[in-house]
Amino acid sequence: MTGLINVVGGAVVDSLSSPSRLLVARRTAPPQFAGMWEFPGGKVEPLETAEDALHRELREELGVGVRLGAELPGETAAGWPLNAKASMRVWFAEIADGEPRPLEDHDELRWIALAGSSEALALPWIPADFPIVRALLAVVAGSERVSLDS
Repeated sequence: MTGLINVVGGAVVDSLSSPSRLLVARRTAPPQFAGMWEFPGGKVEPLETAEDALHRELREELGVGVRLGAELPGETAAGWPLNAKASMRVWFAEIADGEPRPLEDHDELRWIALAGSSEALALPWIPADFPIVRALLAVVAGSERVSLDS
């Protein structure tokens, strides 16, 4: 096998220009992650751009179309390490059409407050997503004068 598995995730916020809430998804599988929260998304398919993959994954998993904003800078050039074989790139996004529903791989969706960060940090996140949550909260806390638009 060559290279890392490329995964994309959506930090779906209520507004790219003035985010106050984040949409999170609770996993149903695999067993070691069932009941934990994550950013919705998935693997980038061959010949697919990361952005196209994120649009496809959010449509499949949540039933929504989104407008992508800025990418959340990762820990490495490949994004955020998930394990020894995979890394994830995360984009801010806002819903452009549809009503989010847990269609695939999730049993619950929840809008959580970004202000104060206590609600976000209290959730049982998939361990690899927790550093991403902290980085996202730091970016949003400093975004009063910076838009999350791309």
